[in-house]
Amino acid sequence: MSTEIDQFDILEQKIDSLIGVITALRKEKEALAEKTQIQEEKLADLEGQVEELKTGRDKAKQRIIALLEKLEQITV
Repeated sequence: MSTEIDQFDILEQKIDSLIGVITALRKEKEALAEKTQIQEEKLADLEGQVEELKTGRDKAKQRIIALLEKLEQITV
């Protein structure tokens, strides 16, 4: 009878330990999900900045081409 009680105690300890592990994993999952969300927001912001820079670069390129065309008209 004492052996059965010991086995129940061992089982209870293992279950408690498992519950602790599950709780810790859930917290870790939530923290990782939050970090992922933050990183996704940063990535979206950086992608927007890249698009703005490309647009600015393209506008500058067009102005340079237009100015070069004006210079060609003067020298011809």
